[in-house]
Amino acid sequence: MLRFAYVLLFMVSYLLYSIPNLIRLKQLNNDRPVEELDEIKHAMAKRWAKGIIVRTGTTVDVHGRNNIPEGPVLFVSNHEGDFDIPVLLGYIEKPFGFMSKIEVKKLPIISHWMDILNCVFVDRNNKRKSVLSLRECISKLKDGHSLVVFPEDTRNKGQGINIFKTGAFRIALEAGVPVVPIYIHGTADILENNKNGLKPASVEVNILPPVMHGDYKDMTASEMADYVQGVIVNCGLNEAS
Repeated sequence: MLRFAYVLLFMVSYLLYSIPNLIRLKQLNNDRPVEELDEIKHAMAKRWAKGIIVRTGTTVDVHGRNNIPEGPVLFVSNHEGDFDIPVLLGYIEKPFGFMSKIEVKKLPIISHWMDILNCVFVDRNNKRKSVLSLRECISKLKDGHSLVVFPEDTRNKGQGINIFKTGAFRIALEAGVPVVPIYIHGTADILENNKNGLKPASVEVNILPPVMHGDYKDMTASEMADYVQGVIVNCGLNEAS
């Protein structure tokens, strides 16, 4: 419990410390190239995310950084636990936004940072609004921003990868950007698989070769979901063997 309190104290104090920078970034002139702007806007958030992981005592090994293409990409990852986002945000150099449930928008400071990071809020209980969120994701990718999505839609807690839903792949098909599969393992050991707060873990992040638009443009969203899930599952099997 002491480790949990330590991490929580860091999270809150850093968020308060970040407020002046948050205000400055909201007023930032947007005449710079998209990638340069995103790097500026994500820098402090990345330090915050990395600081969280370091304070849990967790070690993170990232493999395949050279598999990330230039320009906007759609990262597609399995979803072990709540610490997937800070691990990916802190340890993947390319800036990205992500999809989050609408309830997070009520959180002070964090929701404002998420707006700056080009995150998209999804109301899963409203089909019409969910469709609009997918359209927003497509628009952000076409504007040059990268995104990460978790097609399982829920945490698997390290107990095997759930069936991928097709929404993420409809985004890719319409946006026409490279899809970068990610296999992440070990994040559930930080929180979800513990009964007494946070525990140090060893996390592996495998960034797999991109699936370029020319390779998937003739697939359906369902075929693409099956294919990318297979790539990620096979990586997990190889890691375990």
